[in-house]
Amino acid sequence: MPAREKDFEFRRSFFQRMMGGIYYLINLIVPWHRLPTLIGGYNLEAFRERLREQNLHHTGYGPSEAPSWRAGNERWRSADGSYNSLVHPRMGMAGVRFGRNVPLAEATPDSQAELLDPSPRVISNEILRRDKFKPATTLNLLAAAWIQFETHDWLFHGKPATAENAFEIPLSPNDDWPDAHDGVMRIRRTPPDTSPREPWLGATPTFRNHQSHWWDGAQIYGSDQKIQNQLRSRDDGRLNLGPDGLLPDDPAAPGHDLTGFNDNWWIGLSLLHNLFSREHNAICAALKEHYPAWNDEELFQHARLVNAALMAKIHTVEWTPGVLAHPTLEFAMNANWRGISSRVLRAVLGEDNETVHGIPGSATAYHSSPYAMTEEFVSVYRLHPLIPDELVVRSLKPDVSEETYDFIKVQGPSTRDVMLKHGFADLLYSFGTANPGAITVGNYPDFLRSLQKVGEPLMDMAAIDIMRDRERGVPRYNRFRELVGKPRVKNFEEVTSIPGMAAKLRDIYQNVDRIDLLVGLLSEDLPQGFGFSDTAFRIFILMASRRLNADRFYTVDYRPEIYTQLGMDWINNNTMKSVLLRHVPELAQALDSIPNPFGPWNKL
Repeated sequence: MPAREKDFEFRRSFFQRMMGGIYYLINLIVPWHRLPTLIGGYNLEAFRERLREQNLHHTGYGPSEAPSWRAGNERWRSADGSYNSLVHPRMGMAGVRFGRNVPLAEATPDSQAELLDPSPRVISNEILRRDKFKPATTLNLLAAAWIQFETHDWLFHGKPATAENAFEIPLSPNDDWPDAHDGVMRIRRTPPDTSPREPWLGATPTFRNHQSHWWDGAQIYGSDQKIQNQLRSRDDGRLNLGPDGLLPDDPAAPGHDLTGFNDNWWIGLSLLHNLFSREHNAICAALKEHYPAWNDEELFQHARLVNAALMAKIHTVEWTPGVLAHPTLEFAMNANWRGISSRVLRAVLGEDNETVHGIPGSATAYHSSPYAMTEEFVSVYRLHPLIPDELVVRSLKPDVSEETYDFIKVQGPSTRDVMLKHGFADLLYSFGTANPGAITVGNYPDFLRSLQKVGEPLMDMAAIDIMRDRERGVPRYNRFRELVGKPRVKNFEEVTSIPGMAAKLRDIYQNVDRIDLLVGLLSEDLPQGFGFSDTAFRIFILMASRRLNADRFYTVDYRPEIYTQLGMDWINNNTMKSVLLRHVPELAQALDSIPNPFGPWNKL
């Protein structure tokens, strides 16, 4: 391992270690989510400090070339994410490697024979396949679109490698996979990292992120200067929108909007890209009125800062408590962004504690590793069961009939036609009044298990999800639990109480230690109000704070001198609901008295 740089040293204090030990003993009897809210909140902080010390591991940056300096890098975001750290300019930029949340010695793939055991296709058919649609009734479909919108900001491994070296998955004689060759299904590998490997990496595979790792709105603005230049109007800082108020069609991918990242495109992404592109332009207009002498570059860059921070705030204090609807989590996420108002707690924790004042505006902290998105973070955010089989399009006009689409008809090249036919307002209303799928086994959409994208082979995305974790060396479920501070399960019945699932897991896996991470996460019982597993939540506890802690634009440079006072006020005073109503005021009645716009809206 390389010697630790001073910036990346982190050790828990004696008090933090003591509290971690106390909570470990408490959790043997009472899990954190059954504790009173404030005690549970401190339990989460104890988890986070342990994870910061033990679950951040560097894989090297990868590319050897230093990024070029551009004027303004010291006061606004670069296109590729370089110079977020002025001391370590490559950290977090597009093209550098994913990090790890497990020790590198634990992040090694199985041998070739074990790598395919049990068959990813059998797991897709027998465990993951949707038998019937199970709705998440506390959420609306915008919540599903939102998380893909956000992950497209943070991560992308690139297009799969060519077919020559594909994994070959033997098929059972009764498998009806239509694209079989010589009795096997082929799954193309993740694009390899071809940069020179450091000796201390050992057998740990490394992969590079094609997006900026930072929370910088790259899904809208792009992660390189060339793409960003194509998206800008060069008029008062604005992004290009057509006369109809929509993003232009992408000439290189007809039916997809021309935006920062439009892979895996569908109507939900189009709605959010259009909404926050409009928000960018609204911020530009407000800045222009307040700072009339500013040129196009000043307006664009300041609007990007504000828009990205607003999206980060919405994710932290609205989307997350919507999906993980637990009072302790709601308290913790609001503390992450806003801090806490209790004088007693402030006195107990101390004014230098980030929980007291919130992370925005605090000191930048990398903890025990240079900042990067991680392979394990990618794994716990495999949330394809959120996607339903159908989209019911409803109109805000009472005399217009509903129209139902198979989901395959509202994605890829078909996306733009649906947007033009039904319009922005009606589609947002349709998403607000529809439920996504529950994040559980037996709820993986069938159309994603036989997905044909333009120019690509037929894909079983469920089998691919299993294979991706295996090839990238993500530990299997039981070992993963142990590595993030949870006890191992001793048998299949300890994994899940879903009727019949323990027996099915035993039949397919034989050994409880062989359960794949995704299968374990989708099978395990959830804390009350949670939309996804407590084991996945451990990575969330760590990385949700880290995306803010490590970014100077959310820490030392989160201030009026960088954002402007108008920008700070814009972030503080706006929510997902206010953004929706600013650009689509027709939604007022549907959103009336709705506490969280990621929950079901009023049907008119």
